[in-house]
Amino acid sequence: MSQLTETQYHQLVDDILLQIEQTLEQIEDEIDIDYENFGGKLDIEFADGSKIIINKQEPLLQLWVATKFNGYHFNYENGTWIDERFGDEFWHFMNEAATKQAGQTIKFK
Repeated sequence: MSQLTETQYHQLVDDILLQIEQTLEQIEDEIDIDYENFGGKLDIEFADGSKIIINKQEPLLQLWVATKFNGYHFNYENGTWIDERFGDEFWHFMNEAATKQAGQTIKFK
């Protein structure tokens, strides 16, 4: 795992949350989706009422994601956020999870 300072960690996660919000703003007219970002936590709600919740886990310098299917913990490794259990890359994971819950293709990156 890369050694991040808290400042680097917050900047990396804030950048991810901003990028996700910008993508959601672009697609919200096409897909029934709501979102709210507060205090390092982004809630994305889909038409069926299911959610994806992304939040900072500062003490561990992790990025946590909860979907209607499971919870995931991402560590920053060699410039990439990787899920600690399954080894999935964050953006690939988010595209798959959001597409599954929305019932339509969503691409964040």
